[in-house]
Amino acid sequence: MDPASTCLNCTHFGSYDALSLSLCSPTRRRSLRCSGCTHEFYLDKPPVLQEVTDFFSAHGIEDFTFSRGRLSEWRCRAKLAVRGTPEKPLIGLYQEGTHIVQDIPECRAHHPSINYAIKLLKQGISELGVQPFDEDAGTGELRYVQMTVTTYNTSIPVAQRYEQARVQVSLVWNSRDERSKNSEKLSLLQEFLWTNGGPRSNLHVIHSIWANFQTSTSNIIFGHKWRHIGGEADLWERFGGVDICLDPYSFGQANTLSFNSLLHKLIKYVPRGSTVVDLYSGAGVIGLAIAASRKCRPLSQVYETACLACSTKPQVVISKLVWVWPENAKFEPGLAREKSPNITVFWPKAGQSLRNQEPIHWLEGSSVAIVDPPRKGLHPSVINALQRVALSERKAFKAKSSLTKVKDEKRPWILRAREPAVHVDSTIMEESSGIWPETLIYISCGWDSFKKDCKSLISNEAWHLENAHAFNFFPGTDSIEVLAIFRRDSGIAQKKTKTKTKTKAKAKAKTKAKKKKAKPSKV
Repeated sequence: MDPASTCLNCTHFGSYDALSLSLCSPTRRRSLRCSGCTHEFYLDKPPVLQEVTDFFSAHGIEDFTFSRGRLSEWRCRAKLAVRGTPEKPLIGLYQEGTHIVQDIPECRAHHPSINYAIKLLKQGISELGVQPFDEDAGTGELRYVQMTVTTYNTSIPVAQRYEQARVQVSLVWNSRDERSKNSEKLSLLQEFLWTNGGPRSNLHVIHSIWANFQTSTSNIIFGHKWRHIGGEADLWERFGGVDICLDPYSFGQANTLSFNSLLHKLIKYVPRGSTVVDLYSGAGVIGLAIAASRKCRPLSQVYETACLACSTKPQVVISKLVWVWPENAKFEPGLAREKSPNITVFWPKAGQSLRNQEPIHWLEGSSVAIVDPPRKGLHPSVINALQRVALSERKAFKAKSSLTKVKDEKRPWILRAREPAVHVDSTIMEESSGIWPETLIYISCGWDSFKKDCKSLISNEAWHLENAHAFNFFPGTDSIEVLAIFRRDSGIAQKKTKTKTKTKAKAKAKTKAKKKKAKPSKV
């Protein structure tokens, strides 16, 4: 591979000299540095990759794989600050460790459609005299912009959809709502973008336009009020074989190509017809993709955050979804297209709270558990629940085995006393379905937290690490996405293993005894 093809080659980090580029030396330092990328060279090999490889090798994973993905034009979602003046607007990221905006036109990481939309937005700001936000004074009109790419376009061949993607533009406006004094400029800016980037323009690159209203002096980008002001109301994208609708305030992966690669790899580890629980499910993309492709039985998704994926029209048929949300969260159904296979919606009754339930209840009845926690890793209560499942299954199996030996006992009070009731951390797991996850699929965006969680999961030898894969979600950074597969050792499996071990030991003992007898005695 040509070394230059794995370099960032970004003009925003200073000029490149021919010698360092040809050698692809990582020792050169840049004078200006935005917070988007942390290194310029060997984008196909993040610095942390060797440590990750060694870690899984030490845990017996021989077929560990790393998917490098696309090294440029991969970012399909960007949140950018707007500063400067109407004559010279700056749209980009903060320089590292500061609140000074680094203008990043033609960013190498951005999808080309995002770069084009940024160029169009700058033209609109200058022509209409829109005032960029002044953070120190708290004045100005346009604070931030979010660009979200959609490749969903069934009118063109699949191979052309990524290159011809369109952009949903979300303008963060410095006012309380659309009735404020400066809202007229917002309407004019929307008209400019739609006229010059909409379906009747020379290049149709704008999918839709949304407004978000924010007046807070904090570092929080978005306010609570959203308005759809132009273009299509719903943004659809295809993930893992299922169509998902995402609003601008839904969580979405920035690198959709690598995310789809991870999904296709993950799906193979879920047996067809499985019962799946999807913890930290976000907009529900992973769970819905699995339900559609693996013909799963009832899918449970547990989600905990302030905003949920939604659509302006309730057009969902989703199967048993268990949503856990704060009381002030807003939700409108609209995750998957109508008639999604094997999915229906479960809505908790008014006033019913699922937040206070222990994670152990979410795991019950599922054969596969999927966790996709934030960077800080699994919550201690979730780790505790996974450990309890493994330990309780062992003890329940032992209790059941001991009962089968006593066939003549008929006294009901004695039999009741002998019924399997496993006490773990002062909790009695009785009257359960008897079905608990045998497979744990862990998706990690925080390497340090994953190492800690992995150690906790395998510490009691009930869970063991079976497979692992890594994906280059953010080329140019020291970040890596990990897909790890854990299997649980059930009591039955352990008994079989012990029986085999004992049988082998007996066979060896017999062989030794025979050899001893066959040896001629010395005279």
